[in-house]
Amino acid sequence: MSIVKEFKEFAMRGNVVDLAVGIIIGGAFGKIISSFVGDVLMPPIGLLLGGMDFSNLSITLKLGSEGVEPVLLKYGVFINTAIDFIIIAFAIFMVIKAMNSMKKKKEEAPAAPPPIPADVLLLTEIRDLLKKQ
Repeated sequence: MSIVKEFKEFAMRGNVVDLAVGIIIGGAFGKIISSFVGDVLMPPIGLLLGGMDFSNLSITLKLGSEGVEPVLLKYGVFINTAIDFIIIAFAIFMVIKAMNSMKKKKEEAPAAPPPIPADVLLLTEIRDLLKKQ
């Protein structure tokens, strides 16, 4: 089997395609959550904390000079990223919890009785006719 054919079979497997779609949607979902945290959630939190903007929090490790930027330890950006992660993890948890509850409902639903085979149905009719005689 050639490498190209083997790679094509690998790449077109259902799990690989599902994983790729999940990664792409996850990336887009991450951008939405980052925007939600940065643009919607953090301004009111900063306002409650006295007008503080977390993204501007930093410690200067080395002062800058002409043409050289200062070296900063941006822990405020880290706080924003940590909040992003917590919100994304919680959202994914809620989605998976909803999916699991839907699976349980499907499993709990009573299964329809299997169809009766024609030969069994015919034998049942014969039995009923014999009982009548």
